[in-house]
Amino acid sequence: MDPIFLVASFVAFFLALTVHEFSHAMAAYYLGDPTAQQAGRLTLNPIAHIDLFGTILLPLFLILSSTGIVFGWAKPVPVNYYNLRNAKWGPAIVSVAGPAANLIFGIVGIILLNLVNNFTSLGVNNLLWIFLYVLIIVNFILMVFNLLPIPPLDGSKILFAVLPDKYHDFKVVLEKYGIYILFALLIFGGSFLDNLFNGLQRIVGFFI
Repeated sequence: MDPIFLVASFVAFFLALTVHEFSHAMAAYYLGDPTAQQAGRLTLNPIAHIDLFGTILLPLFLILSSTGIVFGWAKPVPVNYYNLRNAKWGPAIVSVAGPAANLIFGIVGIILLNLVNNFTSLGVNNLLWIFLYVLIIVNFILMVFNLLPIPPLDGSKILFAVLPDKYHDFKVVLEKYGIYILFALLIFGGSFLDNLFNGLQRIVGFFI
């Protein structure tokens, strides 16, 4: 509820989502699909990727209501998988581009925060320190969470690429009910999400 932490969290969230979605668009474009580029999504402008409800209103409501669960999303990047040069691995490559970008962004954040720690006298209550720390955590959470093999998360496209054709029926069922599994995880998987968050904090703490 601290205003400084709240502002830093939202800015970090916007930037992490922007890099994530831009990377999907860029991967699709270089694999032969211009759909995202034509839709104005091949950009690092956060406004192009923000979903009013999923990126702003819902996370803000969950934070202010102290539900203990905070999640959100950006506008999905439109991709025509039939345009991709590699029909089997193309969707997986486009999907993994988002989490990979968050990993790189998180590492850059760690480097910057170490520079702040080593070459300035700013403390942990400074806005820049808070922002960089939250940026790191948000990027790593987005990376790990999106790699879960549950549709519509990115990990599902990776799973579908490696599964043999004999599991086609399983893919269909998972695509049909994946969104319900995801919401059940968000609502009832509190301990899993807490362990994920705490684990990421410990890992980040080792490097800063």
